[in-house]
Amino acid sequence: MRLGIRAGLAMLLVVGLFTSTVATAGKLDRLSETERIHWRALRVFFDKADQKDFLKLKTEEERNAWLKERGYWDRFYKHPQTIREAIVAGEVKKGWDRDRLYMAWGQPSERNRLTGRPATRSERLIYRFEVDKDGFATVVVDRRPDYKAVNRYQVDVVVDDDVVTELTQVDDWR
Repeated sequence: MRLGIRAGLAMLLVVGLFTSTVATAGKLDRLSETERIHWRALRVFFDKADQKDFLKLKTEEERNAWLKERGYWDRFYKHPQTIREAIVAGEVKKGWDRDRLYMAWGQPSERNRLTGRPATRSERLIYRFEVDKDGFATVVVDRRPDYKAVNRYQVDVVVDDDVVTELTQVDDWR
């Protein structure tokens, strides 16, 4: 299986995932690096109101308390340091649960139910990535491909009973 995300690719993947609008990006500039990690990993679970509420808070202490009150803090910090580092780097692995996958890569571009597998519930989650001229990848969700991308690839993730059981990288998009 050829699944390595290229050197340096993972960090921009995460940055690209979460700085999609100019208004949000401006508010992210005032966050500490630790808070940016929280934002990148946990935003996938926020609804629009949560995003707005989090970014409206003035201090790091207020934002951390907000994450703790809503249970987001434990969702990230229940994992050991090595797993949190892998999440932030976008290094998804077999055996991860759905939460870890979503914290690392966000929502998939597509999802399809699978049948005939030895699991109660099986899905194929399709993640599409674009690579820019500097070699950095960004997950593409709900938008057209960027004409400036120098490469595109897709990772098909099979999730059986909320556990990643297969990761298959495909050149270009299907």
